[in-house]
Amino acid sequence: MKYARLTKEQFEELHQEFINFLASQSITSDEWEDIKINKSKVAEEELDVFSDLVWEGVLNQAKFLEHISPNQIYLFKITEVTINLIAIKIENETVDVTTRHGYNWLQQNLMHDQVSLYTSAKAISEDRNKDIFALIQQGAVITKGELYGFFEKHLEN
Repeated sequence: MKYARLTKEQFEELHQEFINFLASQSITSDEWEDIKINKSKVAEEELDVFSDLVWEGVLNQAKFLEHISPNQIYLFKITEVTINLIAIKIENETVDVTTRHGYNWLQQNLMHDQVSLYTSAKAISEDRNKDIFALIQQGAVITKGELYGFFEKHLEN
């Protein structure tokens, strides 16, 4: 397995896609029930292969990631060759940017000396999707990039 097995909830959400996946391997519903009962190792392998296929599709589409904690924001933009980072660190312990109030404080105090903005870029390895998946495992989530765009414009000014 290259990534991670989907959760029970994710499998439930992708129920029809999983049925199509089994059908593409000429596995009927009855055969799948038999495999689950009598060939648990084969069933596990099928779940893992399907999970990797789903992850591969999701990661291929990922262009932006965010990892937000109470006093730090990490925004990632994935290009063909690099992962670009905008990092925001808040030195004020009373500000929690995961709340509306804290985020509003950040927007109004971007130039405050308690706010540090950093940028960085890292070359993507030979396995782009594995690089992205590693960030997801550390807590990042895939986004549409609005927050990245907001801070990118701010940094250009």
